[in-house]
Amino acid sequence: MLRKIRLILAVLFFIAVTALFLDFTGTIHAWLGWTAKVQFLPALLALNAGVVVALVLLTLLVGRVYCSVICPLGVMQDIVSWISGRRKKKRYRFSYSPEKKWLRYGIFGLFVIALVAGIGSFVALLAPYSSYGRIASNLFAPIYRWGNNLLAYFAERADSYAFYETEVWMKSLPTFVIAVTTFIVLAVLAWRNGRTYCNTICPVGTVLGFFSRFSLFRITIDESKCNRCGLCSRKCKAACIDGKEHRIDYSRCVACMDCIDTCNHGAIGFRMRTKASEKHTGKDAKRQAESGQIDTARRSFLSATAVLAATSVMKAQEKKVDGGLAVIEDKKIPVRATPIVPPGAWSARHFAQHCTACQLCVSACPNNVLRPSTDLQKLMQPEMSYERGYCRPECTRCSDVCPAGAIRPIAIEEKSSTRIGHAVWIRKNCIPLTDGVECGNCARHCPSGAILMIPSDSEDVNSVRIPVVNAERCIGCGACENLCPARPFSAIYVEGHTMHSVM
Repeated sequence: MLRKIRLILAVLFFIAVTALFLDFTGTIHAWLGWTAKVQFLPALLALNAGVVVALVLLTLLVGRVYCSVICPLGVMQDIVSWISGRRKKKRYRFSYSPEKKWLRYGIFGLFVIALVAGIGSFVALLAPYSSYGRIASNLFAPIYRWGNNLLAYFAERADSYAFYETEVWMKSLPTFVIAVTTFIVLAVLAWRNGRTYCNTICPVGTVLGFFSRFSLFRITIDESKCNRCGLCSRKCKAACIDGKEHRIDYSRCVACMDCIDTCNHGAIGFRMRTKASEKHTGKDAKRQAESGQIDTARRSFLSATAVLAATSVMKAQEKKVDGGLAVIEDKKIPVRATPIVPPGAWSARHFAQHCTACQLCVSACPNNVLRPSTDLQKLMQPEMSYERGYCRPECTRCSDVCPAGAIRPIAIEEKSSTRIGHAVWIRKNCIPLTDGVECGNCARHCPSGAILMIPSDSEDVNSVRIPVVNAERCIGCGACENLCPARPFSAIYVEGHTMHSVM
């Protein structure tokens, strides 16, 4: 019964989180956006103390159910492992293995150092929610959108507009390669050995595994009923049950309840911690101490966790054709001295420190403005560029969906007056001067009225008009850059601001 409840909750959470990355209409987040905000690392970086404390208390109560129910990457691995177990003679394919503390705590230490040092790309590589987000947005979302476009194609020919086409394009090749590599590695590990990644690499698993050692309710083995058959060990995907010694490593147990249904003698159950189990655990600890194997990992973990918590608090401060005849050349991305981060990020530094590179805002952006960075310092973290659209003043989608507090919620009124950058005019690319024709596209579409058209020759009022930018009124939305007809480089582009300001 417990296993069925766990499976139902896991499937519901997995579908909900995946739907956030697949949805391009913006409707699902209003109902299911909370499932992203209860993920451990985003909640920690957002300083959402309520969620962090709730997850820790949940772990202290019933163990690492977060890893087997709430975490989408963990559930994805369980799905792959389940499919692998459906093969003939592969139902009982696991075996107990000792904990590799040096690997777990070593990687966790590197993770904390990277977080303190601001090496966001390394943090993003290890964060489980971010890893799944990249997989969902780069692998699952395109397939989902192609399916939608196919339905839209047939629906339109049946005079139905229940579906509409959406653009599918590769936002970043490096991020796509990382997503594919991550998926393959995790799938292979899960196919062969179940929860190897969660219990050796994942920093969230290490943190929750520490608290799980002290959980009130846990999987226990009744030695009087156990016949040491070892089925529980061969069914445990976390490799944490030593059936012959009646020992369970609670730091690796994810409370999946698979072992309960496997035992034919009712020796395994999910029960409250008792003095007998503590006594047995105490004997193991004494034996380990007597052999000279003093466990210093706990002390190191507490120190690293303290540094992590303190640091988190401190950081809170396709080819287009014109009329079917002329090919319209795609725009080139301008070289910006300062990358542009979304309104609500406050500053480039705040954004880089809090962003987990989960790609949820990239998937949610309806204007194709956000895309993963290729800069090694901020690899996979989103940045803004205006080749395919511009940041409309009335859109606050990215700030609505961000679970880590990298993009804070922002009202439409505040966004329309927040300066995230300023437009820069490039004289040599401007069509009125290169082709001698009137344009004014940038001025007509500027929502803040920051661009005016003036005569190119101050002594001839009838000369072709060129734009002049009032940098103090410009909010950096990119409408001018996006709608500029100059190719391949725009005659006007947006330079980002390291600190955002309000007019």
